[in-house]
Amino acid sequence: MPVIQLPGTPDLLGLHAANPLRYPYLLQTLGCSGWDILFAFPAQSQIFPSDTTGQEQAFFPILDEEWAKAACLPEQGVAKLPFHGGWFVYLGYELLHQLESSVAPKLQVSKFPLAALVRIPAAIMVDHAEGQTYLFAEEAHSHLLEDLRTDLSDVTEYEDSPVRVEELEEEDEQIFLQGVAKIKRYILEGDVFQVNLARQWQARIEHQGSAVGVYARLRESNPAPFAGIADFGSHQIISSSPERLARVRGGVIETRPIAGTHPRALLAEEDELLRRQLIASPKERAEHIMLVDLERNDLGRVCEPGSVEVSELMTVCSYAHVHHIESSVRGRLRENTAPSEVMRALFPGGTITGCPKIRTMQIISELEPSPRYAYTGSMGYLNLDGSMDLNILIRSFMLEGNALTFKAGAGIVADSDPLRELAETRAKAKGLLRALGAAQ
Repeated sequence: MPVIQLPGTPDLLGLHAANPLRYPYLLQTLGCSGWDILFAFPAQSQIFPSDTTGQEQAFFPILDEEWAKAACLPEQGVAKLPFHGGWFVYLGYELLHQLESSVAPKLQVSKFPLAALVRIPAAIMVDHAEGQTYLFAEEAHSHLLEDLRTDLSDVTEYEDSPVRVEELEEEDEQIFLQGVAKIKRYILEGDVFQVNLARQWQARIEHQGSAVGVYARLRESNPAPFAGIADFGSHQIISSSPERLARVRGGVIETRPIAGTHPRALLAEEDELLRRQLIASPKERAEHIMLVDLERNDLGRVCEPGSVEVSELMTVCSYAHVHHIESSVRGRLRENTAPSEVMRALFPGGTITGCPKIRTMQIISELEPSPRYAYTGSMGYLNLDGSMDLNILIRSFMLEGNALTFKAGAGIVADSDPLRELAETRAKAKGLLRALGAAQ
């Protein structure tokens, strides 16, 4: 069995920081029990560049080709592990143009990757619930196990260093407010019911190569269950996301939509009042139910008839800076459903586009002045047996050299208060700003 089990729960960030070429991708569950996964020894990296002409290389046909060549059942003894050989996957938001041609491409001159599909034969995984660490390698790569053990024993814990911001610029609020007004007109005219509109912050940090330092600060200021860092060499994604796009395990697919947000308060009594107000709000409840129905429809495209169900409805989950309303929708996948079919059905997530999805994506392209790139895209992993886990990239930085970009959005409906929606974007950005030392 190509697995070594060790006691303890080491922080894998130090190993990523020490050797990002060997260990380029780290996914972590922060603030709760779960798994950390450090992906090791990338065997084949396919990085899909953004193309301002809209003629970028097609991602999904290549995924289908790779899947057809490598798909297999997991080796005996590794089924309990979340990752047991496969690919690290990144999907940029603008990949939607390969799924829906009616949405006009909106790409600027940038080298930020559009997508990535990286073959991964080995990993280090930490099970926080059981207090155990697992070193894994596919049978054909079992010689890597001793390298993993040696690296893990030699590495020192990552020592945090200050992140110094030289410049920080928030997008003109009037762009957002005018966009809200335009969306409300579209809603009045019957075009859409809800649109998620985002706005951008840009910063310059003092030193290049500070991705690990930024991530260390972000996971401290904004812990979340679907966090991670992906290093593509000249570009990095740094995320602490609370939202799951899709998990497939044992033939069951689950998505966990978030819709409904309220800032938190410092005092416990006031904070509890805000939590109750959020879940009692007719506006927030109606918006949430609408998006749950959208996700049910998306799952219905790849699930057995009658199997889609809402397994958890409108739970309030509290994070460092905001309360969110969350639900869980699941169903049984149709037999022989390919991973690309799952991604095509759900991507991009309905909670970060709106309802109906295609028209809202067209409006987003019209109103947002810059591409989203990684923001509201997805990253995670795909196993050789078709199981997968993908997040939605919110609460996330994009780093190129020393230029740092991030976005935050709000769901706009017919009775939205523009200033309140503006405040919501700032509440969602608070954890990222605090990671940069720019928020109280």
